[in-house]
Amino acid sequence: QVQLVGSGGGLVQAGESLRLSCAASGTISSINAMGWYRQTPGKQRELVATKTSRGEINYADSVKGRFTISRDNAKNTVYLQMNSLKHEDTAIYYCYLRDVWSRDYWGQGTQVTVSS
Repeated sequence: QVQLVGSGGGLVQAGESLRLSCAASGTISSINAMGWYRQTPGKQRELVATKTSRGEINYADSVKGRFTISRDNAKNTVYLQMNSLKHEDTAIYYCYLRDVWSRDYWGQGTQVTVSS
């Protein structure tokens, strides 16, 4: 069983920064990608950023230039540095892992609230 434990969410003002962390544990087959999605009430979960084990990175257009994803492969941990936060970044952020068998795992979600 794979567990993803995220942390680092909170309440900040517009323009400030937050850093999210997510550590994977348990029986993990080789990891294909780790990353972050987010969701607001009434909307579908959307991609924020992912990074594959080959180093390929994908960002949502709305966060390019403001958010940076990084991984510590030795620790099975993924980070999301979020700068210049906007009110519209307010959401629950979910950590995500896909293994080489294309099995997806999700963290419990961490709330990020940006006051305008």
